[in-house]
Amino acid sequence: MSELLTTEVNSQNVAEISKKLRAARHKRENRRALLKHLFLGIFAIVMLYPLLWMFASSLKPENEIFGQLSLWPSEFHWHNYVDGWMRLQVSFTQFYLNSFLVTTLSVIGNLISCSFAAYAFARLTFSWRKFWFALMMMTLMIPYHVVLIPQYVMFLKLGWVDTYLPLVVPRFLASDAFFIFLMVQFFRQLPRELDEAASIDGCSPYKIYWAIIMPLSMPAMATAGIFSFIWVWEDFLAPLIYLNEMENYTVPLALRLFVDQDAESAFGQMFSMSILSLIPVILFFVIFQKLIIKGIAMSGLK
Repeated sequence: MSELLTTEVNSQNVAEISKKLRAARHKRENRRALLKHLFLGIFAIVMLYPLLWMFASSLKPENEIFGQLSLWPSEFHWHNYVDGWMRLQVSFTQFYLNSFLVTTLSVIGNLISCSFAAYAFARLTFSWRKFWFALMMMTLMIPYHVVLIPQYVMFLKLGWVDTYLPLVVPRFLASDAFFIFLMVQFFRQLPRELDEAASIDGCSPYKIYWAIIMPLSMPAMATAGIFSFIWVWEDFLAPLIYLNEMENYTVPLALRLFVDQDAESAFGQMFSMSILSLIPVILFFVIFQKLIIKGIAMSGLK
């Protein structure tokens, strides 16, 4: 009888100890999760602070933008957006149309030309394929400033300066090695049995590309298109080099006109137009962010 009581007491003690251990472990996990979310929250605030400061400055009077540290304006100047849109000799509507034209053509050119080159490197067999692929990858290490002057001289002799051709035509010639590499990694994951079956049915390499490879490569194509859109939309250096007339300026180049050393600078209006210039990029990223993650993840699989 005493042995049964001892066993029951021991089992109760074990259950209590186990319950206490679970409670302590649950408490540690909650504390760890709280610290992790606190750290991520602080990190997010630090990362978003410049954007919040720019948005707040776009609503402040001109004398408060750099005169006080508070994000909250003393009075909201919503007219900065209207004044900024119409301040320059050319309306920002024209600048947006120019940016959309250059960006759209650049994205189309990158997707077509880079996918063609990637298909050749990943699925076709030709002489010196590895050498040409390595040479293409080496172009990733060449700074853009190294080839800037030779390209400018070439485009100047062609009569393309102050047109959109220097900004668009290279995109149709597979000039972005990063997108080629991204698509090559994705194309290599597709089963080669698909190509062999299509070849037996009489499909040419072009038919295989359009009918089989392209439909299966939408994640990689979407990723390349999104990155291309963001990079071209935000590009400042190339339009600065090749565009002279204000009517041809893109949005990043037009924002520079608000800061003039010889005249009064309109920082509030510049910040308001900067906020508006971010909206297409943010919307584009939010809409296609799942395809970005899927495309990058699948491109790295082996």
